[in-house]
Amino acid sequence: MAINFNPDKQHTIGASIDLKGIGLHTGEMVHLHITPLESGSGYQFVRSDLENATPVRVDCDKVSDTGRGTVIDLSVGKISTIEHLMAAFVGCGVDNVLVAVDGPEIPILDGSSKYFVEAIEHVGVVEQDADKEWYTISEVITFKDEEKDAQLTALPSDHYSITTLIDFNSPVLGSQYATLEHVADFNTEFANCRTFVFLHELEPLLKNNLIKGGDLDNAIVIVNQPVDDETKQHLSKLFNKEGIEIPSQGYVNHIALRSPNEPARHKLLDVLGDLALIGYPIKAKIIANKPGHKTNVGFAKEVKKYVKKLKLQKGLPVYDPTKAPVYDAIAIENTLPHRYPFLLVDKIIELSDTHIVGVKNITFNEQFFQGHFPGNPIMPGVLQIEALAQTGGILCINAMNDGAKYDTYFMKIDNCKFKQMVRPGDTMLLKMELSAPIRRGICEMRGTVYVNGKLATEADLVAQIVKRK
Repeated sequence: MAINFNPDKQHTIGASIDLKGIGLHTGEMVHLHITPLESGSGYQFVRSDLENATPVRVDCDKVSDTGRGTVIDLSVGKISTIEHLMAAFVGCGVDNVLVAVDGPEIPILDGSSKYFVEAIEHVGVVEQDADKEWYTISEVITFKDEEKDAQLTALPSDHYSITTLIDFNSPVLGSQYATLEHVADFNTEFANCRTFVFLHELEPLLKNNLIKGGDLDNAIVIVNQPVDDETKQHLSKLFNKEGIEIPSQGYVNHIALRSPNEPARHKLLDVLGDLALIGYPIKAKIIANKPGHKTNVGFAKEVKKYVKKLKLQKGLPVYDPTKAPVYDAIAIENTLPHRYPFLLVDKIIELSDTHIVGVKNITFNEQFFQGHFPGNPIMPGVLQIEALAQTGGILCINAMNDGAKYDTYFMKIDNCKFKQMVRPGDTMLLKMELSAPIRRGICEMRGTVYVNGKLATEADLVAQIVKRK
């Protein structure tokens, strides 16, 4: 059945999936068990055949090899040839799943994503409550592999699309291109396109036992030039098949292509699967010229860096000093028990039920600069955290909303990182966001300090709200 999914929501599979098949490189039977995960979990993999193995959320930073497929490192062991399965997940709109494999590779099946897609269609896709956060590429990103004359480029677009261009300078497979304008079309137009290999590349791999699971049923084998009878007999033995037909030029066994540009479409399938390892859904027009797994993963890493910058900018508060504050200094004094010189919030510019943004102007006459440090004034990191805590205290007290007086006492600070120095003349934007609903007076918050448009400090804080006596 066809899958229709809301691209703005996260999804998982409707039930567990079990598949088995031969591994391309080992030639061994591999069992695949895929289970649903809750929203925000991403794509997780685990080797079910190895002791002490735990699921790992995968992205391009986990890739350890791209020689003959995309290989990921896990907590224990590795898994190779994940790209066809990853493409099926993207094509079906699946965001959160756990993939357990009892061997070192994903089964090759027919060399495409066809059977993975059919398995997902059989169990269905379930929409989850969480929104899917898209990241729009607003500038050109390019990654080039000079050695392979390959290049991937991301161009600004309001949706995700991919175009691949290939040219093998072959009388059989010359220039081809393919375009996936909308991901929803992947399952019907691209999922069944098989991997391909040239006969002259295949023979040494077979001789060296590098593709024990290689078979004429899971790849298109392209012949550029005539081969003699001795070579034909040798290949028949390697494939363990009698009567292999090898034309002077064309495809072994005169295999029929599933579309005129099936090789270009399969390259697009690989690009889609490898770029799922960016780890974030993107809106961009991807142009892939002579793509391969090495180039795809290198490009994915560049895009991931860009998206991480976008994430920081998304959380960056906007401060307009001409606008009236939500709380001025007097209102803050009426809410918090702190007083100069330990009141470290000047005003509140944003306040909702779940977040707050405060402002602290850092001046040279702050008392702590007398000793921290003479001739090199730097605001102590612990006081930046205190400024966050005071800002978060206002958020917590505001949530009580019953007219009584409350104080907040901080119980825990975790995952604290200082990334930029804060100096006299800087303006700190103090942002605190609830990480979970307030329960029994306990507030869990994520705090960030921004200076000059950059993240300066971050931490997770937990506070207790106590009625003032």
